[in-house]
Amino acid sequence: MRNKLDLLDVRIIEGLGKYGPRNVTEVAKRLGIPRGTMFFRIKRMSSFFYLRMVTNVYHTSLGLKKGVVIAKATPGNEELLFNCMKANPFYIYMSRCYGMVEGCLGIYTIPKEQCTKFEQFIQEIKNLGVAQNVELFWSTCFHTVNRTTKWFDDASEKWAFPWDEWVEEVRTQEKDLPYTLVDPDDFPVKADETDLFILKELEKNATIDWIDIAKKLKTTLQNIHYHYKTHVFKKGLLEAFQVAILPFDRDVSDMFWFIFRFDDHEKLAKFARSLLDKPFVYIVGKILSQNAIISQVYLPRLEFRNFVDSLSKLAREGYLQSYDYVIQDLNPEKWSRMTIPYEHFKDGSWVYEHDKQIRILKDLINGQKQ
Repeated sequence: MRNKLDLLDVRIIEGLGKYGPRNVTEVAKRLGIPRGTMFFRIKRMSSFFYLRMVTNVYHTSLGLKKGVVIAKATPGNEELLFNCMKANPFYIYMSRCYGMVEGCLGIYTIPKEQCTKFEQFIQEIKNLGVAQNVELFWSTCFHTVNRTTKWFDDASEKWAFPWDEWVEEVRTQEKDLPYTLVDPDDFPVKADETDLFILKELEKNATIDWIDIAKKLKTTLQNIHYHYKTHVFKKGLLEAFQVAILPFDRDVSDMFWFIFRFDDHEKLAKFARSLLDKPFVYIVGKILSQNAIISQVYLPRLEFRNFVDSLSKLAREGYLQSYDYVIQDLNPEKWSRMTIPYEHFKDGSWVYEHDKQIRILKDLINGQKQ
């Protein structure tokens, strides 16, 4: 079996991202290939390239504010820090990281009225001596970047990396941002419990059958269809379907989290828009009230230096002020992805138990000392 992507594979990935992973038949029809070929290719890519089809939620419309935490562990407490940061059940992504920071990167979705309590939770991890330093960045929702045929060379069946073209693109890019990267005016709760149940199931598997969701919720298929069409879809509770794949050789590639800073909003917008169709980018988010963005980047090691050289060129020309990054540990035991905290939503509002979180935090630390 082939262990590298060819043009048809990439066109399938592009089609699934464009038309949605729930529309496999439509994608096959538009590509002019049999459904059986589609399913065979998807299965192969799932095995060799960690292909996963999930759903990214638009947390802003669920009353949830996204917070990205980068914490530097106190030496000897690296694993303890990982567990302590998971003591808050509103995390949706947690990873060990290394490089500029030996510690953890966590992504949380916090009820808008509980942001101060969350800041206290993060500070308590430092106060208790588990972390030397913690940084919290409140962010917009993340904009999903799916793979396309751009930068894929059919003749060689390899990804091309025309960095000079990218630098020129940043210089000439448009200045408007998609709604996902615009600071929101508010964080309204537009969902009910059924909507959230549907969303959390789609987060686990974007191709799940509606009837399976209905059985899990012990409701009718008609009710699931109604909530998806009139609530989830029409109210914009779903940001995008994500066709996540590791397109480069995992043995010689790394995952990074970058924070890019700019002198003004125009330069931020140009840079951000240039990332929205690149094969090395997974997500892009804007740090609230700042001219800064955060992005998850996956690159072959041989190309990483070329990427940094391009950043250096952009900085010399004034398009980029500065950047920092950490390297994500891709060991399956060192990172985890969670759905929205569905079980903490009751009677139309989020239940945030700050005191309980602090108790769990202290119990974890006391247990380590014993």
